[in-house]
Amino acid sequence: MADQNEAIRIKDEAARGAVSNTGLRYVLAFSLGFAVIAMSLVWIIPALARASH
Repeated sequence: MADQNEAIRIKDEAARGAVSNTGLRYVLAFSLGFAVIAMSLVWIIPALARASH
């Protein structure tokens, strides 16, 4: 029988139920960069078209 006053130690992966994956942060960074570029183009191209008229 375990001592009730003893601390229970669990590794991070076991507590989360998964292995840490660093690839996800690269996908999020690429997606954020792509969204910023796409939204900028959607705003800049029509503004340039109106300015040239």
